[in-house]
Amino acid sequence: MSNSQFSLHGKIALITGASSGIGHTVAKGLAKNGATVIVAARRIAKLQDLVACIKAAGGSAIPVEMDVTDRNSVNSGFAEAEEQVGVVDVIVNNAGVADSKGFLKVDERSRDFVMNTNFNGVWNVAQEGAKRLVDAEKPGSIINISSVLGMGVQPGQSAYCASKGAVIQLTRSLAVDLMRHRIRVNAIAPGWFQTEINHDYFESAAGKAYVQKMPARRLGNVEELVGPIIMLASDAGSFINGAVLPVDGAISAVIT
Repeated sequence: MSNSQFSLHGKIALITGASSGIGHTVAKGLAKNGATVIVAARRIAKLQDLVACIKAAGGSAIPVEMDVTDRNSVNSGFAEAEEQVGVVDVIVNNAGVADSKGFLKVDERSRDFVMNTNFNGVWNVAQEGAKRLVDAEKPGSIINISSVLGMGVQPGQSAYCASKGAVIQLTRSLAVDLMRHRIRVNAIAPGWFQTEINHDYFESAAGKAYVQKMPARRLGNVEELVGPIIMLASDAGSFINGAVLPVDGAISAVIT
């Protein structure tokens, strides 16, 4: 397999939740590998520095305002992106939230907050993107960011685990439904990665002790998600469809 099969030159990639964390790093990685990148988030002002960084490194990027829980916002974001750079043919469904609570403490507001972003948001973006690809008669790749907590569970994460498990089943279903349109749909299931959201916990004594129980004895670096996503987005992953790829340092392989 040649390195050219991993190239994203000529691809137009949209990344949701790109203003920070995983989405921020993935956007830079896809741009570095040749994609024209559309970075999407609810607050477009937070995307300006990212776009400037990508352009300074020789890449191509535009910011788009998008609230994945609002179908009108999703549709408008795709329309704006298409007008500026063309039909999106790589979608990274990364936007996500958490509200850690035990099941008996999860009220409707908390449940809906998590499900609306983590599941409905993935549905909205995937559906609008797929419709536009079908209309344009173009192949594409949709990559949904699930979690190892969509494959297994931990206490106090009922809504999050349910939402990420639903993303995995949606991924498999879409792969079957969209295959005839030459649209591949796969999921990445990250384990524990160092981000600004969990930084304080993993710097605490409890967090450091938890890391030492992991098979890898370390957290993942967000940059380590870029390679698997490039594989699924590029021709290198042309026959990978309906797969759920754990990127977790073997956490999902351990029975606890």
